[in-house]
Amino acid sequence: MNKKLGLAVAGAVMAFGASAANAGIIIPAGDWTIDIGGNVNTYYTNTRYSGDAFAGVGKKNQVSTGLLPSAIGIGGKTRQNDLDIAFQFTFFVGANSDSGFGTTGSANDNLQSRAGDGNSINIRQAYMTFGDASWGTIKAGRDLGLFGSDAILSDMTLLGVGVGAGGPGNSTLGRIGSGYVYADWIGQIQYASPNWNGFSFAVAAREGLRNELVTNATDEKTELGFDGKLGYEWTGDFAGKVWAGFLTQKHINNVTGDYRSRGYDIGGKVNVADFGLVGYYYDGKGLDTQTGGQLGGLQFLGGNKSDDKGGYVQATYKLPEVGTKLGVSYGISKSEANDKSYDIENKSWIFGAYHPLTKSLNLVAEYAQQKVENNVTGGLDGKAKTISLGAILFF
Repeated sequence: MNKKLGLAVAGAVMAFGASAANAGIIIPAGDWTIDIGGNVNTYYTNTRYSGDAFAGVGKKNQVSTGLLPSAIGIGGKTRQNDLDIAFQFTFFVGANSDSGFGTTGSANDNLQSRAGDGNSINIRQAYMTFGDASWGTIKAGRDLGLFGSDAILSDMTLLGVGVGAGGPGNSTLGRIGSGYVYADWIGQIQYASPNWNGFSFAVAAREGLRNELVTNATDEKTELGFDGKLGYEWTGDFAGKVWAGFLTQKHINNVTGDYRSRGYDIGGKVNVADFGLVGYYYDGKGLDTQTGGQLGGLQFLGGNKSDDKGGYVQATYKLPEVGTKLGVSYGISKSEANDKSYDIENKSWIFGAYHPLTKSLNLVAEYAQQKVENNVTGGLDGKAKTISLGAILFF
């Protein structure tokens, strides 16, 4: 599996005992080494809804990809003039239709055609790197953001579905919005330090993201964002990692007014024998968006300096000889608008079983129960309960 695509799955593969191919397709090409790898995953999901937040939505059955979309990545690396040089392009796609209507129908007449469906290729990684083990690495292009990245890479549902099933698009939510804010795939210029006996850090200047949902904010100007993280990782019988990170961006527009989003997070994970534990916490201002439905945890879109915090805990156990990893996690995200228009809690319990049928193929079964509560007077509450069955194949 190519190195950088591996970053999107290695956390789950390493932490939860699920198996993956040791390498993708390696092709020598002159001074370059080309690496092709990826994954294919598909799940049947059954989601039942209740409560005012999901009024009129009773049950959804779907065949779709999970939190990690199916993907193929093409990377290359070489050594030139005492520099390690590399590039990466990764193409992600889902199994279900994006809109559900295709090219021959519309929302008005409800005709459907999967031959011309709206599912699209999403190029989430497109970047270059250069550096050396003695002084570090520069990355320029689009890749996973730093803030919150360890949270999602440590989430067991990266190999499954989590919450957010039943909707359109290439991906479910895993624990996004009910335990952490989505790191997202961001255009960035990043510096990553060498590894000093387990200690490392990275910082980045990143593309400015819009801070509100109004489409006619013609005077809006975006500022660059900045994020970073530092961590310490160790091996042995008691292996683990601890980390801390930050995120900040100033917002300027004529609709919401000027303010600065900011956030910090801390986390850690340990593995002892067949047991694994993860703990994570984040806090911030103007950091999150909670819609009052299933979707939450998207950066900045709330449009005001909200109070945001949350986290999750996770425990796993690998069955001896069988190899099946059993896991349970609980997470919560809270977001209160500065103008008091909403005060939402988005929390979920997730139970999962991840079985390595072969070194490349993993069978997955999950149950997720999500509860959304709006504490503002007259607010809407709701529940979504999802059963997921499927498989993920790495190559």
